[in-house]
Parts: sequence; C-alpha cells; structure tokens
Amino acid sequence: MSVIPLSQPDISQAEIQSVLELLRHGGLAIGPHQANFEKAVADRSKCSHGIAVASGTAGLHLVLKALDIGPGDEVITTPLSFIASANCILYVGAKPVFADIDPRSLNLAPAQVEAAITEKTRAIIAVELFGNTTHIDHLSQIARQHEISLIEDCAEAIGGRHKGQPVGSFGRCGVFSFYTNKQITTGEGGMIVTDDDRLAQLCRSMRNQGRTCNHEEEADASNSTTHAWLAHERLGYNYRLPELACVLGNSQMQRLDAILDVRRRVAGFYVHKLLDCHDLILPNVDSPNDMSWFTFVVRLSDQYAQSERDRIITGMRRHDIAAANYFPCIHLQPFYRKQFGFNKGDFPVAESMAQRFIALPFFNRMDETQVELVAHTLKIMLQREQLLKRP
Repeated sequence: MSVIPLSQPDISQAEIQSVLELLRHGGLAIGPHQANFEKAVADRSKCSHGIAVASGTAGLHLVLKALDIGPGDEVITTPLSFIASANCILYVGAKPVFADIDPRSLNLAPAQVEAAITEKTRAIIAVELFGNTTHIDHLSQIARQHEISLIEDCAEAIGGRHKGQPVGSFGRCGVFSFYTNKQITTGEGGMIVTDDDRLAQLCRSMRNQGRTCNHEEEADASNSTTHAWLAHERLGYNYRLPELACVLGNSQMQRLDAILDVRRRVAGFYVHKLLDCHDLILPNVDSPNDMSWFTFVVRLSDQYAQSERDRIITGMRRHDIAAANYFPCIHLQPFYRKQFGFNKGDFPVAESMAQRFIALPFFNRMDETQVELVAHTLKIMLQREQLLKRP
C-alpha cells in the first residue's frame, strides 16, 4: 500500500454521526434526507430541480431517455473522459460522435464540436474535465444556435463557477457524481440538476421504476400500497439513491466551501513545488478561484513517449507514491475500436494528451509535506528518464 494514496474521501465526525443517527431511527429508503440533498445541490447550481440518482452514469442515462434520444440520433462528446460519458449514449441506442479537444483546457474544442454537428445531432455532452469549466459558455451558445440540448457533465466540477455562473446551470441540465474520489462523496451516487420541469418529472419517474407519483408524494407512497406506488406509467429503472447516501451527502454539502478551499490550497502547493520543472505542463485554469479541483493531473512535455510516462508512474509507485495514467482515450478502448472502427490518429490532440498524463495524489487532507514528497519523487523519476535518454 502506498504511503501517499492517489485519493482519499474526507469523512468527518459530523458525517459519521449523521449516518449513525439515521441507522438508529430507521427510514433507509426515500425520505426527507433525499429531498434536502436534492435542494442543497440544486440551490448551489441555481437550478429549480435536483434529482438524486444511483450514480452520475445513471443520471446521464436518464437525461438522454427523458430527452427522447435513441436509435438514429447522434450525440457529440469528448474522447478524453471516463468511459461513462460515452457509454450512456449507447444505452439509449444512439451514436456517440467524438470531437477533438482543446490542448489548453482539455475540454471539447468548440470549433471541433461545430464541425461535427449534422442533421442527426440531438445533443452535446460536455465534460468539465478535472473540474475545468473552460468553453462551457461557448458550447452552450452552439447548442442554442443549432437548437440541440447541452448536457453538462459536471461529475468532476461540483461547486465550480465559470464567469460567475455556477456549474450545472449552463445546459438543459447538469449531472454530478458523488463517487468516493470526488470532492464530496456519498460512496456512490449522482444528481441531475435542471430548470426543465418536464425533464425533472420524467427523470424522477424513471429513477423509481416508472412510477406515477410526483416528487411530493414519493416519500409517503413508498411506505404504503397506495395506487401511486403500485402504478407504473413508463419503463423505469431502480436508480434511486438510498437515504444513507443522502444523509451523508447533506453533511458533505454543508462543508463544501471549506472542502473546495482546502483543495485549492493543495493545488497551490503543487504549483509552487513543480513550477520550475520544465518537463511538466501543469493544469491550466484561466480563473483559478472558480475551479473546483477534482484531481491534480500533470502532463509530460512533448519529448516524452507513453512508455516513458509509464516508467515514471511505476517508479513513483515503487517509492510508495500513488500515481496513475488518467484517462486513456475512449475511442481507443477495445470495445469502441471493435464496434466503431476507431484508430489511432482519429483524434490526435486527445491522444497526445492522454499518453502523457500523470495523475498525482490529491485529496482534502493532504498537507504540504506530502505534496513536497510527491514533487521530489516525481522530479527524481524525470531526472532518471533524462539520464536514460543520453547516448
């Protein structure tokens, strides 16, 4: 086990106490904590509705279903993301269309998105990679101009802002994730936020087996055999988020600002320790105070190959420092290559970035000494690679 892990959830005594309190008093499914958690996340995004779901992936799936996207439709998204942002398109039978990224922000390049739009395009899934919101306003404008939906995949960006506007409010809807490595966590879990009343109603119904009961009736109906609870108006799924997760999420949301401040400070430590390292390209953020730091991912300069990146990661792990490649391109995953015939070189910018990524340890309770140890070890590994390059 590494001395310094890649990530670590920040669970305080307040979270532990809130979970224990719920366990003592019962009510583990569909209750007031869900409604409170939904309101807290929606309010933070300045949206009218929050719909808690089992995961960020489940949220993306429900949104596409609610928008009636299916076979014959195309959805534009990034090849540089966790695979769920493309898989959800396949869940509804639509076709994922990748557009290359901007090398500075690592998000979808607006010009590439514009070029990929056809008469079959129904939506854009815009991922705010590593918490960076750059271009989300431009992508929102493109979606409006072409009368298609923008789905903001803000799984990695809770609490962030872009030009003063909160994450989650730029598109038809936003989708958050609360997986264990996120800024706040419920273990698993996700949240859809939207101002669209009909989309919210459909997502609430579909997350709950397609039942007809509305948001206000849901908690009461779940404890009885009422007509609303036993009536299923549409095809639905078991994508509910348990009360245990919601009570944990409520406690985490109360600490969100403090958590984001701490993560900014840790990111600042890294920038200070690595700024003199010319072999590295550090995360680029136009407005750092608006950034919700999910990870701290550096990129090796162009002189490095993927094999050298992999050796550096292996070397750091041998020295008890967790490090990882983050993310490989989706279109080069075996399933996507087999299914769609993608090849290396199809999205050269994304591929170039992905093969030189190194994700460094990053978590709320990381201190400056730990950051210094990581930075020192990384620099040693880089020096080793430089020595190996000598003739």
